[in-house]
Amino acid sequence: MSSAFHDALARLKPPVKELVTVVTDNGQKHIGETETDQKQVITWIEKSNEIVGDADVLSLEATLLPKTYAATNYFTAADAALYGSLHPIISQFQPSQYYSVPSVTRYFDHIQNQKPIQEATIDFAAFSVVQFDLNNAPAVERKVEPQKKKEKKAATGAPSTTTAATGTATPAQVTQEKPQKEKSQKEKPQKEKKKDAAVVEEGGKKGKGAKRTPAAEDAGVPVPSMIDLRVGHIVDVMKHPDADGLYIEQVDIGEETGPRTVVSGLVNYIPIEDMRDKYLVAVCNLKPANMRGVKSFAMVLAATSKDGKDAGIELVQPPLGSKPGERVYFEGAEYENNVPLSQLNPKKKIFETIQPGFITLESREAAWVNPETKSVHRIRTKDGICLAPTLIGASLS
Repeated sequence: MSSAFHDALARLKPPVKELVTVVTDNGQKHIGETETDQKQVITWIEKSNEIVGDADVLSLEATLLPKTYAATNYFTAADAALYGSLHPIISQFQPSQYYSVPSVTRYFDHIQNQKPIQEATIDFAAFSVVQFDLNNAPAVERKVEPQKKKEKKAATGAPSTTTAATGTATPAQVTQEKPQKEKSQKEKPQKEKKKDAAVVEEGGKKGKGAKRTPAAEDAGVPVPSMIDLRVGHIVDVMKHPDADGLYIEQVDIGEETGPRTVVSGLVNYIPIEDMRDKYLVAVCNLKPANMRGVKSFAMVLAATSKDGKDAGIELVQPPLGSKPGERVYFEGAEYENNVPLSQLNPKKKIFETIQPGFITLESREAAWVNPETKSVHRIRTKDGICLAPTLIGASLS
């Protein structure tokens, strides 16, 4: 344990100091994997010690909006300290109060369900589990600036519809969407193509100097590289208040706007405890859809047994150590360096055309099999192949 961490720990107020001591095994774990991370952990521990009232909680709302964890992208002592400092305040909140700080509420609920916190708080009466009535949270829609009225005669033609935003709209969270400029039908394909060509992602490089090619237009035969797959991390999950078979998940896919709301029909197949804190593969460029009053902004990729849903459904898992937002792609020179479409056009049925070729191999590896050539293209990140935990020959959707 570094002296700086020891000093920060010593300045914490009881019982937060005792909680962090237990969680970190007196500074032996959860203090940061790198020197930079350790400095961030200490900074957040010191910051958490300054939280004393409602105003401090409110000031955290914007800071925690894009975050899954406070100091790094994994659980650390900083989260234990922040949780401990927030607990006496949050635990006294009425629903209207925690509805008003949805990012703080989401973060707090996520951390209190982390295994290190659950194990450490068994002997701490001061840190009982806080129950949130999120089922009755006020319904919220993403706020979008109204479109300007059309000119009687537009010089460049009729304006096109804007692409879907990548953000979050939860029953207890509102994320502002940046207004998009109207584009003409003639200008849109060319501009989107230029924009996509400029995208550079870490996972898209095969080697030094490798370049990703621009996204294909959605004309012609659908190809799998049109689909935007990314690593996601479920940071919160609850049952849909108006649909027995649906979950509402908050999935971190590495976006600055915070986790996306995703609605999945998995209640009857995957227990909620097996959904919490799971890493998965998310389909990120489907058109947002309303699911019983809640808008879903992505889809989780799941494997369904070849013997049917009742025989088992599992989340497709990215390689161990994957980070939210990492690119997931299809092997093969014709696909792996392509940029996906910004949004799949529902009328083109691109996903529906590609999906029948999704399967898990004998190795449980997720793949797409070209129906014409029978060539196999495994689904992977830069670090490895995505897998189903047990299912072989399963369909993916």
